[in-house]
Amino acid sequence: MVNLVVGATGLVGTEICRILIERGRSVRALVRTTSSPEKVARLKNLGASVVTGDLKDRASLDEACRGASVVLSTASSTLSRQIGDSIETVDHRGQLDLIEAAAAADVERFVFLSFSSMGLEFPLQSAKRTAEQRLRHSGMTYTILRPPAFMEVWLSPALGFDVAGGRARIYGTGERKISWISSQDVARFASLAVDAQAAENAIVNLGGPEALSPLEVVRLAEEVLGKRFGVEHVPEDALRSQYAAAIDPLEKSFAALMLYCAAGDVIDVTETLRVLPLQRLKSVREYLQAAASTVG
Repeated sequence: MVNLVVGATGLVGTEICRILIERGRSVRALVRTTSSPEKVARLKNLGASVVTGDLKDRASLDEACRGASVVLSTASSTLSRQIGDSIETVDHRGQLDLIEAAAAADVERFVFLSFSSMGLEFPLQSAKRTAEQRLRHSGMTYTILRPPAFMEVWLSPALGFDVAGGRARIYGTGERKISWISSQDVARFASLAVDAQAAENAIVNLGGPEALSPLEVVRLAEEVLGKRFGVEHVPEDALRSQYAAAIDPLEKSFAALMLYCAAGDVIDVTETLRVLPLQRLKSVREYLQAAASTVG
């Protein structure tokens, strides 16, 4: 059984490849001609079979899907953008083409990484929901995974949470709780979804082991690091203005995602763990301790 991983060089995709290979599965990793040579080499060292393709090239998707039994797609234009990448070309048309290519190749199962439902309309969410709808009507067995905020993204220097520098950017008041999840656990959930009967033709809401407000995360970081953090608040009004004024689809989507973090997102994972039974989920404290271990 060949498992095709699309987005294999990404944060979640590489971990999926590692987990599946450790479980004795045959993994085919889709990479681009412009992918990092180091990341491609890592996939090969893990034992993945590497195939070149691009979500913007339908013919390459047909070739990649040929002979595959399962497709797992984690690809998005948001974190790893290259020339020609956009929400429209990758997250919208690219994912639709991948679903069509998989169905045409008689792929049995498709695992799609989406994200939590949000009240605002924005291009990235629209693309994800369109792909979900197409997948539900594709004739393939599917599992749609909807995780909340990734620790490795939203609690990172790139978005203003700088453990080494002792600084934290907080969107909104920082008082609303979020079920932060590790990208590693998202990969573990996705890997389980390859076989889980309870996850067949289902939308599964993922979440971490506990819900903490951003301010609670700051206090936890202060405890772990043993020092005070400087906190910068970005008011919700400013985020709403940014969202309303944004013309570029990616800028509008990022503004909406920051509003999502300000609003909070608490996920009860009781049913999730019944459907995809992970033994243990990584906590925010563990993430912060690992980040602290790399500080100076």
